[in-house]
Amino acid sequence: MRNKKLYKVTFLHLGKCYELYARHVASSSLWGFTEVGELVFEPVGEGLLVDPTEEKLRDEFKDTRVLHLPMQSVVRIEEVESKGALVIRDASDGQKITPFPMPPRGR
Repeated sequence: MRNKKLYKVTFLHLGKCYELYARHVASSSLWGFTEVGELVFEPVGEGLLVDPTEEKLRDEFKDTRVLHLPMQSVVRIEEVESKGALVIRDASDGQKITPFPMPPRGR
């Protein structure tokens, strides 16, 4: 039996760029959102090495069953073979990330 798919989800939130791993990604039943579920927080390597970023994300999303991310905040979704390190960085760290254009506000 083949292992469940693993996705690396990169998204923007409050001026930060997050990279999380999840087993479930789909269009949300909420219009304009992407559904991300079954977040993966297992360690990358063997041993007792503690990654502070992973611990921070684990604490932030500990009670989260499903994330509903606005489509314009999602930068990238990749199907990957294995989990890497989780990342939180400033969205302006020399990267050229352009937010999805928003419709003009009503008058």
